[in-house]
Amino acid sequence: MRLVSRVVLPLVFLCFAAGVSLSQPRSLLNDAAEPFSLRPGSSFSASGGATDVANRKASKITADILEAEAIIKANSVYGKKLDPNDLTKHALQGALRTLDPHSTYFDQRDWQEMIDEEESGYTGMGATIANFRHGDTIDTYVLATYANSPAARAGLKFGDRIVAVNGIKASEQDDDVVRDQIRGNAGTAFKLTVERAATGRIETVEMRRGRVAQPSIPDAYMIRPGIGYIELSEGFNTTTYDEFDAAMQGLKRQGMKSLVLDLRDNPGGIVDQAVKVVERFLPAGTLILTQRGRTRMDNRVWRSTAVNPETMPLVVLVNQNTASASEIVSGALQDNDRALLIGEKTFGKVLVQAVIDLPDRTGLTLTTARYLTPSGRSIQRDYSKLDFADYYNHKSVMTDVDKPYFEARTVTDRRVYGGDGIQPDEAIKNPILTQDQSRLIDPVFFFVREMLNGRVNGSVFQPASFTTAAVDDKLVASFGDFAAKADDKLSTDVLKANSDFIRLRLRYELAMAADGPDAAQRVLTQDDLQVVKAVSLLPQSAQLARSAAEKRAQH
Repeated sequence: MRLVSRVVLPLVFLCFAAGVSLSQPRSLLNDAAEPFSLRPGSSFSASGGATDVANRKASKITADILEAEAIIKANSVYGKKLDPNDLTKHALQGALRTLDPHSTYFDQRDWQEMIDEEESGYTGMGATIANFRHGDTIDTYVLATYANSPAARAGLKFGDRIVAVNGIKASEQDDDVVRDQIRGNAGTAFKLTVERAATGRIETVEMRRGRVAQPSIPDAYMIRPGIGYIELSEGFNTTTYDEFDAAMQGLKRQGMKSLVLDLRDNPGGIVDQAVKVVERFLPAGTLILTQRGRTRMDNRVWRSTAVNPETMPLVVLVNQNTASASEIVSGALQDNDRALLIGEKTFGKVLVQAVIDLPDRTGLTLTTARYLTPSGRSIQRDYSKLDFADYYNHKSVMTDVDKPYFEARTVTDRRVYGGDGIQPDEAIKNPILTQDQSRLIDPVFFFVREMLNGRVNGSVFQPASFTTAAVDDKLVASFGDFAAKADDKLSTDVLKANSDFIRLRLRYELAMAADGPDAAQRVLTQDDLQVVKAVSLLPQSAQLARSAAEKRAQH
């Protein structure tokens, strides 16, 4: 679905939760890296056409705001200093905040970002960047570049420090601020000043922003013999199902007999794409999703049309940032007993937004309906008694966590619950970083940066893939010497107690430097407790799916 001449994309069922930040990235990177995804929690669908009523309402909203702005500018002592864009933004945000957490105004930058997300890409330089602290200074560093991107053509490398963007200093800026300065319209030029990691020289290079692909599925590979792994973490956009189909076919050629589908940190997106992924695993006629709106005209039902669905064992990974369209996938597979869900309780957002185009390339989303899973449960969390900050920090109005809002039954009569996200069938949390481990992340990055450029002792045999490379005792000892002299001095006891974590982070940074973010993520996935548990439960999930198929056959 291309977002062209849309005054209303009623129900582009974007299931993104507007405004949610990812509190603990699974990659254990410092938070914002490019490419970047919208925050969890919105839902858009192309299930209806624009209406004259909606167009008239949008025009009236705009006219009223412009009239109010004119009065304010003409009469306020601050009139000449007022930015009309700020007035519009704050006026609409204030009005929408009285409705619900997911009715949202998008300024020009956010609106373009949403369009880019739906179209599987963004416009920028094509590099992964992140903040790291060195002493008292926080700077933004290049971690990887994408093939044939402006950043790659400019020769940017792992460890290059971004000094300035168009002359604006990057030091002490959040990496998402730097990212926004780098992004812009395709073909436009900008100047990037960098300190080269290899030489220490400061250079200014001019680049032209280009279109950079940002697929829904960053990676898909065989995680164990016969077991495929698909990381569907970048939302559901216009290319998601095609990517998923290609990943499935590729893994089957490698001998896949079972699948682990990773929906952790998936913020949602286009519901019709999510439905297509679900029906890949459900026989024709099986209920996937129900939509309930204000009137009968707004109601809709989705059922599978698959004639030959996949029958392989399936386990789905979820966490607290699994939102909206990804919750639709999770709920449909759980209610139909087609897969076991492993991980943490999901975000709890399944509202339908109508997307309304406003002048000057801005827009807003309004909640128009709710979704129900096949068992009839709504998994939307109650936000009526919470402020938005508490809602987005995953707090709940429930005082008794053992007393669910709504009970339903799956095909095989298992109990499932609604009203507060989706509870996984097997709850397991990945360990949270300790304070000492958090302190180690930056020194490991700087050690690898220095080592690869010959400035500290240490060497690594170049393996076929750093994903499986071992880090020997000499390298760990060399890091210990480096860390002891660093500004944030780490004691011998801290280094000894965290030797396994240090080895993991060394492998991670080496994989990042050699092969980019996908290879680095594979390092973390290998020993991920939730992934290990998912693999162990594939036989149990297969038995559950067989029982559900037998139950359907009886009816």
